[in-house]
Amino acid sequence: MKVQEVANILDANIMAGQEHVDLDIKTACGSDLMSDVLAFVKEQGILLTGLVNPQVVRTAEMMDIKVVVFVRGKEPSEEMISLANQRDMVLMSTKEPMFVACGMLYGAGLVPQK
Repeated sequence: MKVQEVANILDANIMAGQEHVDLDIKTACGSDLMSDVLAFVKEQGILLTGLVNPQVVRTAEMMDIKVVVFVRGKEPSEEMISLANQRDMVLMSTKEPMFVACGMLYGAGLVPQK
C-alpha cells in the first residue's frame, strides 16, 4: 500500500514528506509508548501514535520507520515537521482514534508487525 493510499483511507493531512507519497508500506503498529516501539517493532512500516513530541520522530528514525501517523487530530510541531523533512520521513495527522485508524488500515490490507 502506498503512503497516499494510507492518507486517503484515514482522511489524513500529510504535514511532512509529501514527496514520499509513493513509498510502499506493508505493515503498521500503534503505540503511545516509544519504549514499546523500541522493544517490539521488527519490521519497518507505519507508526500510529497519539504522542506528539520530537522523541517520536527520533524513535521512528532509530527503527527505520518512514511514516508516522498522529491520531485523534493531534498535529506535529514545526520543529517535528522540520526534523522529519531532514530525515526523509512522512508525518500525517488523522482525526480518527488509534483503534479505529488501525482497524481501517487492517481492513484495507495492512498487516500487523509480528
